[in-house]
Amino acid sequence: MARYEALQHLTAPPAHRRDALNMALVIPLQGPAGIFGPSCESCGSLAMEEINAEGGVLGRQLNLVPVDGGAAPAEVAREVDALLKAGAVEAVTGWHISAVREAVAPVIGGRVPYAYTALYEGGESRPGVFLTGETPDLQLGPALDWFADTAGARRWTIVGDDYVWPRRSAAVARRYLRRIGGTVCDEMYVPLGTTEFGPVLRRVERSGCEAVMMLLIGDDAVEFNRAFTAAGLDRDLLRFSSLIDENVLLASGADNTRGLMTSAGYFEDLATTSSLDFAAAYFRRFGAGAPVLNSLGESCYEGVRLLTELIRRAGALDVPRIQARAEGLEYESPRGTVQIRDRHLRQRVFLAAADGLQWDVLQQLP
Repeated sequence: MARYEALQHLTAPPAHRRDALNMALVIPLQGPAGIFGPSCESCGSLAMEEINAEGGVLGRQLNLVPVDGGAAPAEVAREVDALLKAGAVEAVTGWHISAVREAVAPVIGGRVPYAYTALYEGGESRPGVFLTGETPDLQLGPALDWFADTAGARRWTIVGDDYVWPRRSAAVARRYLRRIGGTVCDEMYVPLGTTEFGPVLRRVERSGCEAVMMLLIGDDAVEFNRAFTAAGLDRDLLRFSSLIDENVLLASGADNTRGLMTSAGYFEDLATTSSLDFAAAYFRRFGAGAPVLNSLGESCYEGVRLLTELIRRAGALDVPRIQARAEGLEYESPRGTVQIRDRHLRQRVFLAAADGLQWDVLQQLP
């Protein structure tokens, strides 16, 4: 309930929104991914406020309509569909897991533009869907190269939640590892919301791997990290997750992040002008007690910004017109200079290692 209440300032009486451009912000407020919700909401809200200070979109003020993307995928899809049928929203964005996107995208059906902001497994091509997140070709493959060449780790065990993103990402990892002389020693999936990892960790220990690929979401990653250290596996095995943030580090505890690494297009501690300017604006707006600034939250800022830039370039909300004008769109963001290619955001990706409760950004991945 507390996570839902944090979003109440985004809503307003319908009469106050009649002339606004209403955009659904689909973010998790419950479940394992609910840990990311406050960061996502704050960053999306910051983008909205900046856009409105610039004069809005097509002469209209922008208004975000929160939707709980942490509910069951079919339930989220029904809510988005109801908003669209009522004419209550004219665009959709937000961070939510791929299982939710798989339910929501067909329901939207190209009626309005949809910017999906999470890193994901790749392959999305439905009309009107734009993707700001990292994909395996930018994020996973180059990281596996680094582990093989720099850390000497080629033998992996994969532990993931049991849904589309972990399974498809694991398939990409298996193919990539074969090309570089690596191998998957074991592969296992657990239900979302798993808290007991004892049997999983015993298989990890028996697998003979050198590193563990964590394809776990939010609270599940927290529980895994704690159990991993309690089992003493952090002494000998590296961990890599392409979906892990400062919220998970904080909840895991500094003692449970040794040997943990990630890759992403944005980190709060990334020492670039665009990143530092964004962090300054964020904390100036929300104060020292603001929700954690992270790549997942920043992706929601990115989604709101991207849709705004697309609509402005097209001069309309019409999806075919937006799509026809999208290719090559380039603009400055907290991630640096980004560009739309085949409806995906091309961006730099960085490798980072956990240093207690913070990320130490090591290098840009090729």
